[in-house]
Amino acid sequence: MSIITIRSTGWKTDFLIGFPDGLFLLFFTTLLIQVFPVDVQQFYNLNLWVSLGGAVLVIATAWQANRGDAHDEATLSPRERKKLQKLDIAEDTIEHIGKEMEQDATRWEQVLQQEKVQRVHWHPLRALRSALVVGTSFLAGALIPFWPYLANENFGAATRTSTILVLITVLVFSFIKARITSQKTGPVIFRYLLLVIGIWLAVLAVSKVMR
Repeated sequence: MSIITIRSTGWKTDFLIGFPDGLFLLFFTTLLIQVFPVDVQQFYNLNLWVSLGGAVLVIATAWQANRGDAHDEATLSPRERKKLQKLDIAEDTIEHIGKEMEQDATRWEQVLQQEKVQRVHWHPLRALRSALVVGTSFLAGALIPFWPYLANENFGAATRTSTILVLITVLVFSFIKARITSQKTGPVIFRYLLLVIGIWLAVLAVSKVMR
């Protein structure tokens, strides 16, 4: 059986996945690491490792997500059926579970058709390209909050610049995401601003605990 994967908007989807992860992760770590007694070089090293580690993780996750599944999820696989039987579940209950899975698959197919989502055969080069776009988008997002610290070792001033850049980026990214996903811009901006506030509050809480 050939493996089918779902692609909605190609590189746009990959960008929307990777970019905000890098942006918010590095915004969090650049603030958090300052709470601890580290020197400038350690600060740079830690954030660089977080950036690279995060990029590798999202690339691996994107690859796996694009890998798809050779098993038809509309039916119970022999392995799944065997597991249910080992749990002493009645045969009629197992059949009911199978029917529910078929109904869910039918509803899912209807959603895909309504949203005009593209379904393609899985190909390793396509999956690799997608994973690399996600990873590159992650690093691009991570650079925005981290760059002011690379340009200015006065971390007080760098923190202010980083915060301003993140806020501007959140506004621009929210407009882009709302346009691509056909969502209302206001709620998207509100959600991301709440996330920025949440990061500040989390770092503030850790700072108070450290003191």
